[in-house]
Amino acid sequence: MSSPVLELQGLTKTYGAFTALSDVSLSIRPGEIFALLGPNGAGKTTLIGSVCGLVKKTSGSIRLFGQDLDQDPVRPRYDVGLVPQEINFDPFFSVAESLHIQMGFYGRPRDEARVDEVLTALNLHAKKDALTRALSGGMKRRLLIAKALVHRPKLVFLDEPTAGVDVELRRDLWTYVRRLATEGTTIVLTTHYLEEAEELADRVGVINEGRLLLVEDKASVLRRFGEKRLVVTFEQPVAELPEPGRRFNATLSEDRRTLTYVEREGNAPAGALLTALYGQGLPISDVETRRSRMEDVLIEILRGRPQPKPV
Repeated sequence: MSSPVLELQGLTKTYGAFTALSDVSLSIRPGEIFALLGPNGAGKTTLIGSVCGLVKKTSGSIRLFGQDLDQDPVRPRYDVGLVPQEINFDPFFSVAESLHIQMGFYGRPRDEARVDEVLTALNLHAKKDALTRALSGGMKRRLLIAKALVHRPKLVFLDEPTAGVDVELRRDLWTYVRRLATEGTTIVLTTHYLEEAEELADRVGVINEGRLLLVEDKASVLRRFGEKRLVVTFEQPVAELPEPGRRFNATLSEDRRTLTYVEREGNAPAGALLTALYGQGLPISDVETRRSRMEDVLIEILRGRPQPKPV
């Protein structure tokens, strides 16, 4: 197995009596898309800032590409890109000039072809010569992303990259992030659009009040904490909850026309209940299944639902 791109061991950050990060240990794999999820103030941006050199850690260790940042805090960070939450570029440079300057900050030579490539990928090439102050809000967000990527970083932090932008940019970014990952770039994503995490991530981590609660493959998290809800509607009210429904601990609506069964990890499959209901010849008019989304799962974890052990 390849060495981790990023390793955190016991990372802690305090501000006086306030603990922003508490003993966080985490490894990020090469080429993966990792979604770090949690509410506002959970510690996501503090963690990213600690890695990128914007926040001075209180204790713990950070290793980037195998290098301890306490020993060499500069060179490993040349291969890191960051899309911050705040817009932070000089309004008096053009879009292209901003990207060339950014490449220089990271010790990269001037590369017109690379600038054109990134601008084209983010649908920003038409604004190449425009001053940054003349850009719309969505275009400024695209430029922030371009700045983070133009120097070809091996590890990219996307901190709420699509906050407040249109659907078109969100979809463009998703496409580009997937492309970067297939090319070997490692992506760490924070987002309040949990559809993004569900769509893009290989693994997810959940952080709250500075503590890392969970790190796991996305599919496993959805399976363990999610649920499948089976809703069966009868053609007419039934006298009582049918025997298969009682056996599966299903519920019957007040009008006695709708049976609901929640399938969670370890429960009997919903399909078995449906087969049993049909086997009894019950007059069924409609069947609907609903699966949990990442938003539902995150709420369950943050509420402190007991965590089953991974299988």
